[in-house]
Amino acid sequence: MSLPNIKDIQNLNAKEIEVKIIELKKEIFQLKLQKSTRQNIKPHLFKHKKHQIAQLLTIKNKSIN
Repeated sequence: MSLPNIKDIQNLNAKEIEVKIIELKKEIFQLKLQKSTRQNIKPHLFKHKKHQIAQLLTIKNKSIN
């Protein structure tokens, strides 16, 4: 699974970006919860989710300026 591409999210508006950021943070929380309870998880998903959040925040900051 490759890292998500920034081109996929460039056409989102500010409200959609906020919703997506919250959704990704919830997913990261769920992954951490699964990890702490020793459930089977795919560790690369942490990196992918954090990468997506960084991309969304970059686009959000560009649209503000």
